[in-house]
Amino acid sequence: MTNELADAPHWVLTLSCPDRPGIVHAVAGALAATGGNITESQQFGDPETGLFFMRVQVQARASEDTLRQALEPVAREFAMTWHVDAAGRPMRTLVLASTTEHCLGDLLFRQRSQRLPVDIVAVVSNHTVLEPIAQFHGVDFHHVPVTKDTKREAEARLLQLVDELDVELVVLARYMQILSDEVCEALAGRVINIHHSFLPSFKGARPYAQAHHRGVKLIGATAHYATASLDEGPIIEQDVERVDHADDVTELVAMGQDVERRVLARAVRWHAEHRVLLDGHRTVIFR
Repeated sequence: MTNELADAPHWVLTLSCPDRPGIVHAVAGALAATGGNITESQQFGDPETGLFFMRVQVQARASEDTLRQALEPVAREFAMTWHVDAAGRPMRTLVLASTTEHCLGDLLFRQRSQRLPVDIVAVVSNHTVLEPIAQFHGVDFHHVPVTKDTKREAEARLLQLVDELDVELVVLARYMQILSDEVCEALAGRVINIHHSFLPSFKGARPYAQAHHRGVKLIGATAHYATASLDEGPIIEQDVERVDHADDVTELVAMGQDVERRVLARAVRWHAEHRVLLDGHRTVIFR
């Protein structure tokens, strides 16, 4: 590290484009032309889709506009989808939750302890039971009831909040409502959902009780981007816990909630740090 850049800010560049020779060379050259020093670089070429993915962290005194101007000719030449942001900038986040507090409370705690690079600007819920948790952490709480007759108005209010609060990421922290196709499309790639993962799958009420009845040996959780196809969006993170016959329903619920917290926190962190790139129905994760 040169002394001239010792206290310079860090920037993150992410990109995807059709794979071809010269991409890394061109990107590195453009960044070097701004006086930047690459401190981290990861790349992946997908042989199935023919796409190239890259995440670069660079330290430079150049402004964001200067970096963009240097990179724009390269982006045009290689038909890139790309993004530049200040490294570590907290991402403005809206959390939706219903009545269970484990995921919401964990995200708020991690933000408060500076262990998660997000700025939770508000909590939205279709119930009021979680309002004290939001208040404890000094986060605005919005009660937006949802019924069959008011679903359209509720989603309009959600999108209004996203716009008014300049929200970059929406997290469904055990929000027990299905987002419409229109909302999923409007917020494509910006909504992360968490749900339990069982084999076989148990849907509906009391899934852990169903799992206990069937004697499952593994419980887990999946974090994914929300899409119009329910629970079928690109997967960001998954994890499991082994259980056995001695674990009762209460213990399964506790272990399940713990793995849900961990999986959701990792997914949110990776998204906020621009480590997740979409590759069709899959994701590329640069950890």
